Amino acid sequence: MPLATVTTAVLAAVVGAALGWWPLAAWAQQSMHDERMPQRTVRIAAAVITAAVFGALVMRFGVSWILPALLAFAAAATVLAIVDLAEKRLPNAVVFPALGAVALLLVPATWELGTWWPLLWAVVGSAAMFAVYFVLALLSPSSMGMGDVKLALVIGLLLGWFGLSAWLVGLLAAFVVGGVIALIALAMRRVTLRGSIPFGPSMLAGALVAVLLVGG
Repeated sequence: MPLATVTTAVLAAVVGAALGWWPLAAWAQQSMHDERMPQRTVRIAAAVITAAVFGALVMRFGVSWILPALLAFAAAATVLAIVDLAEKRLPNAVVFPALGAVALLLVPATWELGTWWPLLWAVVGSAAMFAVYFVLALLSPSSMGMGDVKLALVIGLLLGWFGLSAWLVGLLAAFVVGGVIALIALAMRRVTLRGSIPFGPSMLAGALVAVLLVGG
């Protein structure tokens, strides 16, 4: 791998850590109803997550037209994951700005390709992912909330832009990650068989796995 790419990825990780430590951590705390997570914990978690994801995305995609949309998604994902873990809630004040930002930033990335089909598939992917999670929420409202359904709009939009393979991998990876987390939580006795764990972080992790593995 070229040294320039590695250097850029390291710089992106540093920028991500700085963004996570203050503005993203502050956004997460402002989005919480209660102070269930200490401020220092929120800052460290936001800094580490954002640094790792920013670095991985730049390592994978380099400096490209799609990178701003990916970084915007990653920043919002950090905030959403922290809030969901703390309060089992995905606030509209984060989900919908993320949806708007990703949609807007996908336009120049699509224009650079010389064809508008990816943007069309992004819209289709968003609607389809929303429909899948909406049906799941109707079938099992105790394990799937409307916040997850609304988050599916953002994830489906981004993965749809990359194509059907990324969309499917992202959908399946969310449940694989969620299953692994559930098993670990059960083994550590953090949750019972009748309990529930927030699914938003698993959805976001699945989306990032799909982007990094089959996005391109």
